[in-house]
Amino acid sequence: MKKGLLIVLSGPSGVGKGTVLKEFIQDSELNLSYSVSMTTRSQRPGEIEGVNYYFVDRERFAQAIENGELLEYAEFVGNFYGTPLKEVERLRNQGKNVLLEIEVEGCKQVCEKCPDAITIFIVPPSMEELERRIRGRKTEPEEIVQRRLSKAEKEMNLIGNYKYIVCNEDPKLAGEICSLVIKRNM
Repeated sequence: MKKGLLIVLSGPSGVGKGTVLKEFIQDSELNLSYSVSMTTRSQRPGEIEGVNYYFVDRERFAQAIENGELLEYAEFVGNFYGTPLKEVERLRNQGKNVLLEIEVEGCKQVCEKCPDAITIFIVPPSMEELERRIRGRKTEPEEIVQRRLSKAEKEMNLIGNYKYIVCNEDPKLAGEICSLVIKRNM
């Protein structure tokens, strides 16, 4: 059996990675399995344990780092996020194409460990639109909004580290483009 692809969907916080993902994740031709990340941040309303994230405390996350259980991890606005390695490898060995929706810092770690990863960077139509989207969530205090915007500006400078760049002006179109990128690499 052919080993599945490792696909990284990345971009600044608030760019709409999850919205774009919803546009193509159900395409059966892609043979996708979504990798659920582990995080120390609090669960948001509507999020489901084991579907959106594995919500853990800082001690459990530190153990995962120490034991080499994570393919990648990053700290962002005081919380840790990471991808459980064992699950990714299990799925890829079953021939599934594994999709990671992760931050820019995590993508760099994945590329170091898996240079064959298909990397897709989602960009906003403009930084003004990105700010509008982040503020529109109304889930965080102004300090966190400012930190997200500052980090996004730095992350946009790393666009050259990705194999593919997709603008999320229209999530449906961006999802179709992502689907075509994956099919091209299958």
